[in-house]
Amino acid sequence: MIKTDIAIIGAGPVALFAIFEAGLLKMRCHLIDYLPQIGGQLSEIYPKKPIYDIPGYPSVLAQDLIDNLVKQAEPFNPGYTLGERVESLDKIGEGDFIITTNMGTSINAGVVVIAGGLGCFEPRKPEVEGLVKFENGKGVNYMVLDPEKYRGQRMVIAGGGDSALDWTIFLSDICSELTLVHRSESFRGAPDSVNKVMKLAEEGKIRLLLNTNLMSVDGGERLETVTMVNAKTQEKTVVATDHLIPLFGLSPKLGPIEKWNLNIDKNAIEVNTDDYSTNIPGVYAIGDINTYKNKLKLILCGFHEAALMSHSAYKYLNPGVKYTMKYTTVNGVQEF
Repeated sequence: MIKTDIAIIGAGPVALFAIFEAGLLKMRCHLIDYLPQIGGQLSEIYPKKPIYDIPGYPSVLAQDLIDNLVKQAEPFNPGYTLGERVESLDKIGEGDFIITTNMGTSINAGVVVIAGGLGCFEPRKPEVEGLVKFENGKGVNYMVLDPEKYRGQRMVIAGGGDSALDWTIFLSDICSELTLVHRSESFRGAPDSVNKVMKLAEEGKIRLLLNTNLMSVDGGERLETVTMVNAKTQEKTVVATDHLIPLFGLSPKLGPIEKWNLNIDKNAIEVNTDDYSTNIPGVYAIGDINTYKNKLKLILCGFHEAALMSHSAYKYLNPGVKYTMKYTTVNGVQEF
């Protein structure tokens, strides 16, 4: 079991800044996120998008902001559990919480902070006959956690965005066979990536099926074949494969959080603006996932919330202990 002072659900920019603010108060954080990488929406959806309203940065690319926040948090030795979804939150006696993920990971924390942005990002699943049967390690996955898992394996990727294109390019040298299926003739991804995929297809390194939709999957204990249909000719193609990864984007949902007895208004968690605490003592919510009067869903507002939350969490974890705030310009940043 992982032991930490503060467990933070989410790994976006507000969660990362909370590591820094908590670290200044000598509290260690552990972050849990369903996405396979740090950065939340900024890294998953628009890493190359410029952001203009971060103080001190006339313009900063989303991924550069994440990289800087990670570097800022490094002195405080945070922990990360990525690619796993938080399933349950249980309180032990009068104090600690236990968080359990869908993979069975347990985190013991004195304070829980929900910083999940718009919620838990879940994959958009296509309507494909038999798909559910081969989930959970039987051949169908909705994200790539460990590329080496697919070395020498046969792979089908479905999708037409940046993720589908990027993973096709990367895995073309790892998989023994790779098929990219897209329902259209044009892609939504970066032109350079499209050109690279087209070249791989021309060179025979991948199979590219355009105007084609997934139809069904089949197999015994594991996935064995994927059946597709051409939208124009209605011709069916059956591809023997070990893995299918549909990459049709992600949709935000509160997920299991809805069942934690938190006060929720329109898919957002109600908080006290004194310190962004929820109706459950020891549980806070910061960033886009919370709601209050005059709420603004801005990253810089989330940074403010992270700072006030951290000072309240310190008092919660250290009742009766007096703390005098000292500026970083005086003390600097002292590593753990």
